[in-house]
Amino acid sequence: MNLTVQDLKHFQGQHPDHRLELVDGTIVIMSPSGFESDEIAAEIVAQLRNWVRPRKLGRVTASSAGFKLPNVTSDTRAPDASFVKASRMQRTTEDFANLVPDLIFEVRSKTDSLDALRAKIRQFLELGTTVGALVDYRTETIEVYRNQAETITLHNGDRFTAPELLPGWEMEVSSIWSPEFD
Repeated sequence: MNLTVQDLKHFQGQHPDHRLELVDGTIVIMSPSGFESDEIAAEIVAQLRNWVRPRKLGRVTASSAGFKLPNVTSDTRAPDASFVKASRMQRTTEDFANLVPDLIFEVRSKTDSLDALRAKIRQFLELGTTVGALVDYRTETIEVYRNQAETITLHNGDRFTAPELLPGWEMEVSSIWSPEFD
């Protein structure tokens, strides 16, 4: 049985405390990510938002923002962090956004498969996302994906940039990991 976006909305209404995605006609229940991976995602969203909002460059969302993708099955996916240029979404919506974000981050959680996260990023890129990033706290790396380009792996000491979307913005890789307090 192939489910639709309407089915997803109905199921979400019945289960408002669950994070859900629609992938290939199947509703996928997203389990809580764990504390560390969500803390990292929150830091990425904060750094993005702190650059984007004062400059009115676009919209930054966290993991609950759904994007209805322009593929055959109308997948509805939610990256851990995303950015959409202002020119592509001048007004917000309380529904799923009917576009692909320009920049996405997927943060590996303790239960995530790296292959599944890479496939999700590739799907977004194939549908029009400019830059996708896979953040892995276990290896303290960020894999950066762009269409028609080699994957780049960033380490502590490197800076993540997306000059084609956010000229001047830099995010020090080591700045996103969970701090330790003594």
